[in-house]
Amino acid sequence: MTDPVRATLEAVYRGESRRIFATLVRLLGDFDRAEEALHEAFRAALEQWPAQGVPANPRAWLVSAGRFKAIDAIRRQARFSPWDESAERAEALADPAPGWDADTDELEDDRLRLVFTCCHPALSPDAQVALTLREVCGLATEEIARAFMVPAPTIAQRIVRAKARIRDARIPYQVPTRTELSERLDAVLRVVYLVFNEGYAASSGQSLTRADLSAEAIRLGRLLVELLPGAEAAPEALGLLALMLLHDARRAARTSAQGEIVLLDQQDRGLWHRAQIEEGAALVERALRSRRFGPYALQAAIAAVHAEAERAEATDWPQIVGLYDVLLRLDPSPVAELNRAAAIAMRDGPAAGLALVDALFARGELADYHLAHGARAELCRRLGRLGEARGAYERALALARQQPERQFLARQLASLPG
Repeated sequence: MTDPVRATLEAVYRGESRRIFATLVRLLGDFDRAEEALHEAFRAALEQWPAQGVPANPRAWLVSAGRFKAIDAIRRQARFSPWDESAERAEALADPAPGWDADTDELEDDRLRLVFTCCHPALSPDAQVALTLREVCGLATEEIARAFMVPAPTIAQRIVRAKARIRDARIPYQVPTRTELSERLDAVLRVVYLVFNEGYAASSGQSLTRADLSAEAIRLGRLLVELLPGAEAAPEALGLLALMLLHDARRAARTSAQGEIVLLDQQDRGLWHRAQIEEGAALVERALRSRRFGPYALQAAIAAVHAEAERAEATDWPQIVGLYDVLLRLDPSPVAELNRAAAIAMRDGPAAGLALVDALFARGELADYHLAHGARAELCRRLGRLGEARGAYERALALARQQPERQFLARQLASLPG
């Protein structure tokens, strides 16, 4: 295979494979068949593109190839069994799906359709999220298992059962009607939020971030806001989009040229994306003005306070603590309590923050959360309690799975006197 063909195929696979998969799911109506068709399409490209050249629209070519490979497979299967729904399905797929033109690129909402399918109320909430992270975002089963803190076989079983449920219940691959939207919107927002989180701070691996996932989550967030335009826009959809934009605006400053973590108060704020910050802040204002805001809008408001401070020393910590107080009344969680404790430490001193963190541990909360131990280590260091700081850093290091975080914690541990 020539280098240009190889480079094009690799680029398409990295950037488009999940979107092509989403399109094939819609066309074929089956997750497993779509996954097989995706692999067959890339295999066909490996065989044909070196001789025929790279097509003008590689994505459309691969979608068409995958669809026809699936049709052939269904027809072969039908030859050895009585005429049944499979044969009828093959005939129905012989013509392009209504409204789909292989020569155009008007399939931008296929991933969103697939997200809404995965978030159907017929599936349990955990199954919704696990299935979406696996099939829409392409995360490995092991990565999803770490996010859920359960064994990988448990997640694999959830995904298999969810796909079977979609197949058996004939759940359609479509964005629901406006009347159905509200019952799925919360789950869809949660999924998009988790996709962004995995992109913003990868759960494992050599890189701190996964820019492809962050960008895709923001794209889906924009589509969600467009689904409910004007006054009908859900405040939490606005809040989630704002939250993602504000966090992503700091991406260039979060690591050094060597890939090392740079903490918020040490970041070069000149590298922050000001246009994104302005857009995110405007969305926060829209969400808060509605008086119907929720946790995403409040988290976005906190991110906006950080983003709008010209210097770390100018951060309005009392306002941030106040926003966390409202957030905890609305949506209590131990992680939000940990973040509030960090803000209290900045406002009232490390001893006040440490007391709150220790109260979390006393309740049995966040014992296996490396960031909680890292926060406790930093507060103990600031108080001169170096033995406790060392133990907390060691525990955080034992729990961390992402290489940049492990390197950061190791440097912090090594920097302790003695």
